[in-house]
Amino acid sequence: MLPGPTDTAFFERAEMEDTRVGSGKKDDPAKVAEQGFAAMMMGDQTVTAGSLVNKVQTAEGPARRRALCAWRVTRSSRPSPS
Repeated sequence: MLPGPTDTAFFERAEMEDTRVGSGKKDDPAKVAEQGFAAMMMGDQTVTAGSLVNKVQTAEGPARRRALCAWRVTRSSRPSPS
C-alpha cells in the first residue's frame, strides 16, 4: 500500500512536525483504510491510496531519476526555517 502523508501520529512520533510534509495537508486515515481494504478485497497486490496528488506522484515515480526523488524527499523532510 502506498498511502502518502496520512493524518496519524507518525509525524509527531518521528519528530517531523516542523517539516514540509509533517506540517502539510494529510489524507484522512479512515479513507486511506477504506481504499486499502477495498483493494485487498478485490485481490489487488498494490494500491495507491489517498489524495490525487499522492496518486500522481506515485505514478510519475518510475519515470523520475533517483536523484530527483531523493532531493524531493530530503527537501520535504527538513525542519522549516525558524
